[in-house]
Amino acid sequence: MNKTELVAVVAQKAGLSKADSAKAVDGILEAVAETLKAGEEVRIAGFGTFSVAHRKATTGRNPRTGEELQIPASNLPKFKPGKTLKDTVN
Repeated sequence: MNKTELVAVVAQKAGLSKADSAKAVDGILEAVAETLKAGEEVRIAGFGTFSVAHRKATTGRNPRTGEELQIPASNLPKFKPGKTLKDTVN
C-alpha cells in the first residue's frame, strides 16, 4: 500500500473527503517525524512504538579496494510493533 492508497482507505473508513484525509495522514506523518527528530518516542497503544536508535561511528572497509574508511555516527528511526498489531497480522 502506498500513501495514495492509504489516504483513500482513511477517507472511506473515517467518512472524510480524500482532501481532508490527505491532510490528516500528512499531519500524522509530520508529527511522528518531528517528534523523532527531537529524540522522543511516539507510542500508539495497540499499534506500536516509534523511536530513534543511535548508531556509533565505526570503521568499515571498501570491498573493491580493501581500503579502510570511517562510517560516521547516525540516528535511525525504529519501529516496534505492539501486541495487538502482532496478533492481527498472525
